[in-house]
Amino acid sequence: MASVFYILDSKGTPIICRSYRGDIAQNPPAVFQRRVLDEEEFRITPVFEEQGHTYCFIRVNDVFFLMVSKINTCPLQQISFMRRCVPVFESYFKHVSEETIVDNFVIVYELMDEMCDFGLPQYTEEKVLQEYITQEGLISYLLPEDKLRVKALPAAVTGMGGGTPWRMPGKYKYRKNEAYLDVVESINLLVSPEGETLSSEIVGQLKMRVRLSGMPTLRLGLNDKAMLDMTGRSGRSVEMADVKLHQCVRLDQFENDRIITFIPPDGDFELMTYRTNKKITPLVHVDCVFASRSATQVEMTINARTTYRRNTAANFVDILIPIPSDADKPEAKCSLGKLRYSPESSMLIWSLRSLGGGKQFSCFCKFHLPSVRSSDPKAFAKAPIQVKFEIPYFTASGFQVRYLKVTEKSNYEALPWVRYVTKSGDYQVRTY
Repeated sequence: MASVFYILDSKGTPIICRSYRGDIAQNPPAVFQRRVLDEEEFRITPVFEEQGHTYCFIRVNDVFFLMVSKINTCPLQQISFMRRCVPVFESYFKHVSEETIVDNFVIVYELMDEMCDFGLPQYTEEKVLQEYITQEGLISYLLPEDKLRVKALPAAVTGMGGGTPWRMPGKYKYRKNEAYLDVVESINLLVSPEGETLSSEIVGQLKMRVRLSGMPTLRLGLNDKAMLDMTGRSGRSVEMADVKLHQCVRLDQFENDRIITFIPPDGDFELMTYRTNKKITPLVHVDCVFASRSATQVEMTINARTTYRRNTAANFVDILIPIPSDADKPEAKCSLGKLRYSPESSMLIWSLRSLGGGKQFSCFCKFHLPSVRSSDPKAFAKAPIQVKFEIPYFTASGFQVRYLKVTEKSNYEALPWVRYVTKSGDYQVRTY
């Protein structure tokens, strides 16, 4: 239970202050400045206590969200609530920053009042909040000439108290009913100079775009290892960890049979996230060889090859090769793709628009240093090579959607679509 909710600028000065209980006597922004902004970075914690008050904060771009409680409270609840406020604010003014909050302070205060009641978090579903808190402000509902909005207001309030506050009955109607599901996997990988995988992680997201009429129920079956073990089935499966589900998913049914059943929100939303620690072979393998021709001239040869199937292609491949910041503009050539030098980031960017599986290619680079340095390449080869790519119709973990079914009481025909994409996350190759 929070006593007060602050939004502070980068210097700790209050931009927004919403007091819910009126029981805070001390000056929280001053305490925050002393305990956070003036403290050494390694000593800062997102939750701290002072004089019987609990402080919880998060940073969002150039502002801080701060909640202060006088009574015993759950810090995780407050941090989760503040994080949920971010997409709500972004649904009104796209980007959360000091400037946008100042420009939309009326909307921010109205949202704070609706999302939190007497310090207790209530509703943070942006689609419902948008029904009766508009950019014109809540006062528009009180104008006598705005009768249509006045009539729509009770329906919005009723939707908040229902079993599905994210989807209001009787509101959605489409001529063509469709449900799109994107399975997006990001690969976080760290490779040693010898080509050994030091760490690997796959982070998956299930993103949906729903355009369905009425109140449909969707059932999603996956090749989840826990589900196959539970039913005694065999086949290729994926062991998922850290599964996070949207609030629309029926958790009791998911725990019983591992089938994701839900009444979806309308539009775009993130249905699920997961992680797997499956050790994978680098999809784009890169190695770098240095050669010092003189005290000031260095040559680099970068060899790369793809290890995925030949009938698969990666799009928008970028290999970012670090160059010493004090080096002259490098001379480079490659066997495939295009090269460009970015002096702002001290990177040689090797771009390949499309790259098939089982391919090998190379790049040669030569540059001069302004002063004499050690002939040891380790003296300047500090930053790792970064690799960026996107592979459609492919999942690195083997994740697969077994079925996606749509049912609705009117028995209309719905078209479900599923798409797979694997892309690079934090994908790095050490040079030395």
